[in-house]
Amino acid sequence: MFLESSRYYGQTIITSKARNGKDVAAIALRRLPDIKGEQVMVKGNDRLDLMAGQRYDDGTWFWHIADANRELKAARLTEQPSRIINVPED
Repeated sequence: MFLESSRYYGQTIITSKARNGKDVAAIALRRLPDIKGEQVMVKGNDRLDLMAGQRYDDGTWFWHIADANRELKAARLTEQPSRIINVPED
Protein backbone atom coordinates (compact mmCIF):
# COMPACT_ATOMS: atom_id res chain seq x y z
CA MET A 1 0.00 0.00 0.00
CA PHE A 2 2.88 2.39 0.81
CA LEU A 3 6.23 2.76 -0.93
CA GLU A 4 9.24 1.33 0.89
CA SER A 5 10.57 4.88 1.36
CA SER A 6 7.37 5.94 3.18
CA ARG A 7 7.31 6.43 6.95
CA TYR A 8 4.17 4.28 6.94
CA TYR A 9 5.64 1.30 5.05
CA GLY A 10 4.97 -1.89 6.99
CA GLN A 11 2.57 -0.25 9.45
CA THR A 12 -0.53 -2.10 10.57
CA ILE A 13 -3.76 -1.14 8.81
CA ILE A 14 -6.80 -1.13 11.08
CA THR A 15 -10.29 -1.41 9.60
CA SER A 16 -13.57 -0.71 11.32
CA LYS A 17 -17.12 0.30 10.51
CA ALA A 18 -18.06 3.97 10.47
CA ARG A 19 -21.40 5.17 11.83
CA ASN A 20 -22.79 5.11 8.31
CA GLY A 21 -21.88 1.41 7.97
CA LYS A 22 -18.98 1.92 5.53
CA ASP A 23 -15.60 0.32 6.12
CA VAL A 24 -12.89 2.74 7.21
CA ALA A 25 -9.17 2.02 7.11
CA ALA A 26 -6.61 3.74 9.32
CA ILE A 27 -2.95 3.28 10.14
CA ALA A 28 -1.97 2.23 13.64
CA LEU A 29 0.10 4.76 15.57
CA ARG A 30 3.84 4.26 15.34
CA ARG A 31 5.97 4.30 18.48
CA LEU A 32 9.00 6.44 17.83
CA PRO A 33 12.25 5.36 19.45
CA ASP A 34 14.80 7.90 20.66
CA ILE A 35 17.03 8.57 17.68
CA LYS A 36 20.59 9.81 18.03
CA GLY A 37 22.03 12.17 15.51
CA GLU A 38 23.78 15.44 14.90
CA GLN A 39 22.42 18.68 16.33
CA VAL A 40 22.01 21.12 13.43
CA MET A 41 21.00 24.79 13.49
CA VAL A 42 18.30 25.66 10.95
CA LYS A 43 19.25 28.40 8.48
CA GLY A 44 16.77 30.73 6.81
CA ASN A 45 16.54 28.79 3.55
CA ASP A 46 16.71 25.23 4.91
CA ARG A 47 14.16 22.62 3.83
CA LEU A 48 13.95 19.09 5.14
CA ASP A 49 13.88 17.53 1.67
CA LEU A 50 17.10 19.32 0.74
CA MET A 51 18.73 18.42 4.06
CA ALA A 52 17.72 14.78 3.55
CA GLY A 53 19.02 14.84 -0.01
CA GLN A 54 22.42 16.04 1.21
CA ARG A 55 22.56 13.64 4.17
CA TYR A 56 20.97 10.49 2.70
CA ASP A 57 21.11 11.10 -1.07
CA ASP A 58 17.31 10.86 -1.04
CA GLY A 59 15.07 13.86 -0.41
CA THR A 60 12.08 11.62 0.34
CA TRP A 61 13.80 10.61 3.59
CA PHE A 62 12.86 13.98 5.12
CA TRP A 63 10.58 12.04 7.44
CA HIS A 64 13.62 10.51 9.19
CA ILE A 65 14.49 14.00 10.38
CA ALA A 66 10.88 14.70 11.37
CA ASP A 67 10.70 11.43 13.32
CA ALA A 68 13.97 12.15 15.12
CA ASN A 69 12.41 15.38 16.36
CA ARG A 70 8.96 13.85 16.97
CA GLU A 71 7.39 16.49 14.76
CA LEU A 72 4.06 15.55 13.14
CA LYS A 73 4.17 18.44 10.69
CA ALA A 74 7.66 18.18 9.25
CA ALA A 75 7.70 21.68 7.72
CA ARG A 76 7.54 23.22 11.20
CA LEU A 77 11.10 22.09 11.87
CA THR A 78 12.53 24.65 9.45
CA GLU A 79 10.06 27.51 9.98
CA GLN A 80 12.19 29.27 12.57
CA PRO A 81 15.83 30.05 11.71
CA SER A 82 18.30 29.30 14.52
CA ARG A 83 16.21 26.38 15.80
CA ILE A 84 18.35 23.37 16.75
CA ILE A 85 17.09 20.09 15.31
CA ASN A 86 18.31 16.51 15.49
CA VAL A 87 19.43 15.06 12.14
CA PRO A 88 19.93 11.26 12.30
CA GLU A 89 23.15 9.78 11.02
CA ASP A 90 21.32 7.33 8.75
